[in-house]
Amino acid sequence: MTYRIIPSFIIITCCSALIFLSGCKKTDDTPTAGLQVITTLFPLYDFARTIAGNKAQVTMLLPPGVEPHTFEPKPEDMIRISHAGLFIYTSAYMEPWAAKVIAGINNRALRVVNAGDHVNYQERTGDKEHGHGQKEDAGHDDATRMDPHVWLDFTNAARMVDSILAGFVAADPANGSEYRQNAEGLKTRLFELDHRYKQQLTDCATRTLLHGGHFTFGYLAHRYGLEYHALSGISSDAEPSAERMIALVREVKSSGVTYLFAEELLSPRLTEALAQESGVGVLMLHGAHNLSRDDMSRNVTFFDLMDRNLMQLQKGLQCRTK
Repeated sequence: MTYRIIPSFIIITCCSALIFLSGCKKTDDTPTAGLQVITTLFPLYDFARTIAGNKAQVTMLLPPGVEPHTFEPKPEDMIRISHAGLFIYTSAYMEPWAAKVIAGINNRALRVVNAGDHVNYQERTGDKEHGHGQKEDAGHDDATRMDPHVWLDFTNAARMVDSILAGFVAADPANGSEYRQNAEGLKTRLFELDHRYKQQLTDCATRTLLHGGHFTFGYLAHRYGLEYHALSGISSDAEPSAERMIALVREVKSSGVTYLFAEELLSPRLTEALAQESGVGVLMLHGAHNLSRDDMSRNVTFFDLMDRNLMQLQKGLQCRTK
């Protein structure tokens, strides 16, 4: 994957000009009453709106249906951020453009939250380290090769909630008590979700999770003791080699699994081709980076997505329900 990083001097120049112009003409993103919060990805959006309750307005920078790994903010996105009181992003691994965008915002009142500050990161595995001839993901730190999909370990998700809460309280201390109460309820639900996954993924016919897409579910697999293999690397547009595709077909056949997993919001074409070659079915999992327009309109939550995933994992791994 290649990230096109916008030079900082261009961002600063564009931001300054656009913010000046926006002061002459009212836009749809002009702040209304209450704290204005901008988040990048869907997990942050869903956690933030739960914490906010009716005391703040939360919006997501990423448009519905857009793939986040290749997303680049537009000038109007910078205006939205400049009008906010709180900006929340995942990490430098997930949004490598964030630091330059933040540097170009001329708003001293803006508070910024790196929600991944206190999570436990793990290195990606499964491509170069296993000799599959995978192209390296150019957008990530080659020295650490950290997997950015931290929210799929629900203990990490709870730590992200703590970081987001701290941002809310700092930006709007008058409503701190309500924010804290909402965050505690959210963390309780995350711990209950973690317990349910542990319980229902214990007694399964196989513990091998084979994924015909990019390396998304490493944290989930690690948390629940699954052996995870993905077709390609961290980026959704990473190109798997022919050698890697042949190797995954062999893994499917030798492992005895009956399903290959694909990821929602991404084309299942390669997964379906591999499944047909291997003689297995295809099941969908959701990485929760973003929602489709339909799911967004139906107000689908992070917990809805994770409940769907659990049902698919139980079926695909042939787990006995307790």
